[in-house]
Amino acid sequence: MPQRFLTLAEVQEVLSISSPQAYALVRTGELPAIQIGGRGQWRVEASELESYIARQYEATRARIAADQA
Repeated sequence: MPQRFLTLAEVQEVLSISSPQAYALVRTGELPAIQIGGRGQWRVEASELESYIARQYEATRARIAADQA
C-alpha cells in the first residue's frame, strides 16, 4: 500500500526545497496539510502534493503563454 501521508522532510525531498520553504507552503495554505499528535507534527497527503505539483505546472504554462503573447 502506498504511503498516504508525508512528513515535511519528505515534501522537502520531493520538491528539492529547504525546510523553511516547505513550512511556508503549508503555513500559507498553498500546500494543504494537517497537524497531528500532541506536538502538532505536519503531514501532507500524497494526493495533495501531487495536486500542488500539477497546479505549479499549470501556473508555469500560463506564465509562459502570457510572456509569449
